[in-house]
Amino acid sequence: MHETIAWLTDATGRVADALWSSPLTLAALLLTGLYLTLRLRLVQVRGFRHAIALVTGRYSSHRDVGEVSHFQALSTALSATVGTGNIAGVATAIAFGGPGALFWMWVTAAIGMATKFAECSLALRFREVAPDGEIAGGPMYTLARGAGMPRLAKAFALFAMITALGIGNMVQANSVVDGLAYVAPALKGHGGAVGLVLAALVGLVILGGVRRIARVASMLVPFMAVLYLAGAIIVLANHAAEIPAALATIVQHALNPWAVGGAAVGEAIRWGVARGLFSNEAGLGSSPMAHAAARTNEPVREGLVAMMEPFIDTLVICTMTGLAIVVTGAWQTPDESLKGAALTAHAFTLVLGPAGGWIVGLGLVLFAYSTTIAWSYYGDRAARFLLGPAAVMPYRVVYTLVVIVGASVPLRLVWNLADITNIFMAAPNLISLWLLSGLVVRMKEDYFSRPQRPRTSEET
Repeated sequence: MHETIAWLTDATGRVADALWSSPLTLAALLLTGLYLTLRLRLVQVRGFRHAIALVTGRYSSHRDVGEVSHFQALSTALSATVGTGNIAGVATAIAFGGPGALFWMWVTAAIGMATKFAECSLALRFREVAPDGEIAGGPMYTLARGAGMPRLAKAFALFAMITALGIGNMVQANSVVDGLAYVAPALKGHGGAVGLVLAALVGLVILGGVRRIARVASMLVPFMAVLYLAGAIIVLANHAAEIPAALATIVQHALNPWAVGGAAVGEAIRWGVARGLFSNEAGLGSSPMAHAAARTNEPVREGLVAMMEPFIDTLVICTMTGLAIVVTGAWQTPDESLKGAALTAHAFTLVLGPAGGWIVGLGLVLFAYSTTIAWSYYGDRAARFLLGPAAVMPYRVVYTLVVIVGASVPLRLVWNLADITNIFMAAPNLISLWLLSGLVVRMKEDYFSRPQRPRTSEET
C-alpha cells in the first residue's frame, strides 16, 4: 500500500510539475486576467467603492430574482476561497518557491479581480431559474447558453465534479490533520478519525442545500477571519521593524534572477501563480456557481461583489500569513516536516508560544470546514448539469465520504491532485472568458451608463 501511494505521489507530482512549469499554463492564467483588466478599463479599481456599497445591501431588493443576498453569496464564495490556501497554500508556496512566491500571488490576485468580475457577471447573465425558484449557474451554463459550446460545458462540469473532491475536499481534510498534528502530536497517525468527525459535520450542513450553506457561511466567515487576522496582526506587530526588509526580500526573490538565480525566480512564479489560483480561484470557474444564486436582476452588480474575493482572500489574508512566515524567519527553518499548515503554525508559535499554534489550528479547522461545505455546492451544481437533479443527493453523500479519504493520504499527493484538476477545470472557463469578453464589456458599460441609486425602504 505504501509503495502504491509513493508511486502515485511521484507520478502525479511529475504531471503537476509539467503542467505548472509550462509557460502556456502561466500565460493562459496571467494573460487572461491582464487582458480583462485592460479591456474592462481597470474595473477592479474604478468599481471598488461601488462594490463595497453593494455588499452592504443598500442596492438589494427582495423583488429581485435569486436565493441569497449579495452578502450571503459573497460569504459562500469566500468560505470556499478563504480556506487552507490562506494558511497551508501560502506556506507551501513559500516553502517550495521561496518568499518571492508571495509577490506572484499578489499579481494573480490583482488581475484576478477583473477575471472574477467577468466570470461572475456572465454567470448571472446565463443562469437558469427553475419554476420552484431554485437557481443553477456557472461556467457550464455560460458555455452552453452564452458561447454555444455544450460539449465544452459538459467537460467543465465533469472536471468541476472531480476538482471539488480534490481542492474543495481532500486538500481541506488533509490540511486540517496536518495543522492539528502540529499543535496536538497525539493526533498523528489518526487522520482517519479526524476525517470521520469532519465528514459528519460536513454532512450535517450540505444536505440542506445552498440556503443552509449560505447561512452557515455568513456566520463562520467573519468570525474565523477576525480570529485568524488578530493572531497575524500580533505576530506582525512584534516584528514591525522587520517588515520593510521582508517586503524587500519578497520582491527580490520574485524579480531579481541575478541575486537569487533564474531557477529560484522561476520557482517563485510557478508556486506563486499556482497557489494564487488555488487561494482566490480567479479564473477557475468555481465562484460563479455561488454568485449565480444571488438575489439581483443586475448581473454586473454581482460581478462587482465577486471582485472583492481576491482582494480579501489574497491581498489581505494571504499577505498577513506570508509576511508572518517571512518576518519570523520560519521559512528558513530546515525541518522538512514544516511545509504546509505546520509552517504557518510554527511562525505563529515563535511569537505567541503554544497559543499561536492553536490559533492556526483552530483557524485551519474553521477555514477548511467552510471551504468543504461551499465546494460541495459547486460539485453538486456540476453534477446537476451533467446528470440531472437526481444526481445531486448521491453526489453529496459521496462527497461527504471522500473527506475521510482526504484526511488519510499524504500531503504532497493531495496537493498534486488538486494542482492537476485545477488546470483541467480552469481551461474551459478561460475559453468562455475570451469568447464572451466583448459581452462583459457591453454589460459593464450599460450598467455604469445608468444612474445607480440605493433602494428605498418601500422597494426593499
